[in-house]
Amino acid sequence: MELGIGMFGDLHIDANGKPQSAQQRLQEIIEEVKLMDQVGLDFYGIGEHHRPDYAVSAPEIVLAAASTVTKNIKLGSAVSVLSSSDPVKLYQSFATVDLLSNGRAELMAGRGSFIESFPLYGQDLEDYDALFDEKLRLLLQINQQDPISWKGKFRPELKGQTILPRAVNDRLKIWVAVGGTPESVVRAATLGLPVTFAIIGGSPAQFKPLFEYNKNIYEQSGHNMDQFEVGVHVHAFFGTDSKDIGEYYYPIYAAQMNRIGRSRGWPPYQRAQFDRGRAQGGHLIIGDVNESVDKILELQDLFGLTRFSAHMDVGAPSHERMMKSIEVFGTQIAPKVREALKK
Repeated sequence: MELGIGMFGDLHIDANGKPQSAQQRLQEIIEEVKLMDQVGLDFYGIGEHHRPDYAVSAPEIVLAAASTVTKNIKLGSAVSVLSSSDPVKLYQSFATVDLLSNGRAELMAGRGSFIESFPLYGQDLEDYDALFDEKLRLLLQINQQDPISWKGKFRPELKGQTILPRAVNDRLKIWVAVGGTPESVVRAATLGLPVTFAIIGGSPAQFKPLFEYNKNIYEQSGHNMDQFEVGVHVHAFFGTDSKDIGEYYYPIYAAQMNRIGRSRGWPPYQRAQFDRGRAQGGHLIIGDVNESVDKILELQDLFGLTRFSAHMDVGAPSHERMMKSIEVFGTQIAPKVREALKK
């Protein structure tokens, strides 16, 4: 099972409501990814957003910068909002990152849980699913064929067009991110794509039927089960003292949940929710080394994961705390998880 970190590039918001500068946060992110590589984590993912509380609207540019200060870690989006992007340009961008990083680039496509990119790029939300379906199939065709001829509804026709540059080995690794809809699972599994499930609420055990559904559809579609991959994305933060990490992180995490919740009609986030999430069987992995190891292994036992992604910057913890969390993950948690998985 690969162990890595996902981020959205959250900006710190001060007591007066003023966000941290994107310039500062981007520079911090590069330092953080460099440390991830140094402590031996397997992959890093960065999300795409078009909001004032996030620093990253173009993951591929951040990944290109990260490729110059890392040697081994895989570099991907988490996610790229494919529905409002041009698959041709997206492939070209990630193929470029792949070349810069000597084959370490990945692209994770998603429909987008935030919708700011749709009006920004002139897309109609009424076409939310149709846009993703057409563009995903075009992206896969670009990845598999050169030159390409294609015709669809939402993009000008391609006639014997070569898409350049090509990724290393002429293939780019493409994942699909899924929230919890069976329709998304069917599409990804039928196409034979690796899936990452975002579990950001409730009990992970509730997702078990969806994981099984994904695996069954993948197999029934005739794909090689030796190539089956599935991951999970959960909110996480690590330290050496469980009480300390909980007390530090709760107000930061709650503030971000409330900022997002105000636009979605959520009730105010409560400490009881946080504590239930941190408890055994909960969806949060926020704690010390042993607590975190146990929860990661529980997810592996429950779902048969090939990848675990810790979403570590929700609410923008300080850069110093982020660096410490990364260090603990890479030097203490990851070795114990890997050793347990050998048994």
